[in-house]
Amino acid sequence: MDEVMEQAREAGAAIVKLAQERFYGGYAGYFTDHDGHLWEVVWNPANLQEGD
Repeated sequence: MDEVMEQAREAGAAIVKLAQERFYGGYAGYFTDHDGHLWEVVWNPANLQEGD
């Protein structure tokens, strides 16, 4: 997750909110791309199927 945020930053994205643990049990961060679109990068273990 942090690697994805770093790749986005290196590609010129503006980090809006660093990735961090969220109240719902996930981990998420936000950045904007060159065109100003807001992206969310998220990982939530609750969404994994059993055995993943």
